[in-house]
Amino acid sequence: MKLSEVKQILPELENVEFQLEEGSFVPEHFHVTEVGMVSKNFIDCGGVIRIENKISFQLWNADDFEHRLKPAKLLKIIRLSEQKLGIGDFEIEVEYQSGTIGKYDLDFNGKTFLLKNKTTACLAQNDCGIPTEKPKKNLADLTVKSSVCSPDSGCC
Repeated sequence: MKLSEVKQILPELENVEFQLEEGSFVPEHFHVTEVGMVSKNFIDCGGVIRIENKISFQLWNADDFEHRLKPAKLLKIIRLSEQKLGIGDFEIEVEYQSGTIGKYDLDFNGKTFLLKNKTTACLAQNDCGIPTEKPKKNLADLTVKSSVCSPDSGCC
């Protein structure tokens, strides 16, 4: 989900809620402690240099259980980040700590923001020799070795 999409959604909400893919919710007293742009310059295993830009939201739980981040306040934080940091309209990556700091893609289900699990992937599969699909073999085409026990051989 891009930053522009979040900015369109927030004015329509009464509350800001984040839900993990497995169904649990980020506690309602969370804080958004960071909004920023992260630029990643890297080289993939095929030797291609890549640049990836993302908007980062960091969610944090404190002991102030009465805290509730309202949509207008989050929109104000986003606009301040755009103004002061010059961030663009990129995909959002959310950092949230459960057991360790996790990074999530962001989606929306019409009521709640969804933290979607991220996965790793090879960006240069053609250069790595990784088959795109596991070769399928027909069992009827396999040859039986003579040292293998057959049902009528009495070895079992």
